[in-house]
Amino acid sequence: MRTMKRAMACSLLVAAGACEPQNGPAPSAPPGKSASSITVTSKSFASGGQIPVDLSCDGKNVSPQITWSSPPEGTKSLVVIVDDPDASHGTFTHWLVFDLPPTELALAEGVDPATLGAKIAQNDFHNVRYDGPCPPRNELHRYQFTVFAADYAVPLTESATRADVDEALSGHVLGAGTLVGTFSH
Repeated sequence: MRTMKRAMACSLLVAAGACEPQNGPAPSAPPGKSASSITVTSKSFASGGQIPVDLSCDGKNVSPQITWSSPPEGTKSLVVIVDDPDASHGTFTHWLVFDLPPTELALAEGVDPATLGAKIAQNDFHNVRYDGPCPPRNELHRYQFTVFAADYAVPLTESATRADVDEALSGHVLGAGTLVGTFSH
């Protein structure tokens, strides 16, 4: 029931233009440099595998455990973005964690990133939290868990949007990696 209410609410917001994905310029490396590769894995689901129901809007709606390899030298902060590239109106953002200390190499399942010194920006549901997979019934969607290593502390507040985060990362990405999971209900 909660899933149906949430999907209906977002459908109404999309019709009103208020639930549209908000992406800015693509995150990119500093001029003249290329981003290193970061390996992202999870104990909650395998790469390319089904994301468990508890991590979705049908379950407890808690964030999965994710781990990543050491960021490149010069990293000042990490950013974690979870999005759905298969959403009908473009890539839809479910979670934006920024200013995670570069010494952190994992997020525990259900963690509040603020306990690690990080901030959370506004997702495309207009919430400042993790909102798990919630595709339309009988549609299989991919969910990308991307970790970015930035060369500075991202100068944003928790009211920031995906467009703000993307713009702040433009020209500041030292490394990046993505883990993809799927979900359908």
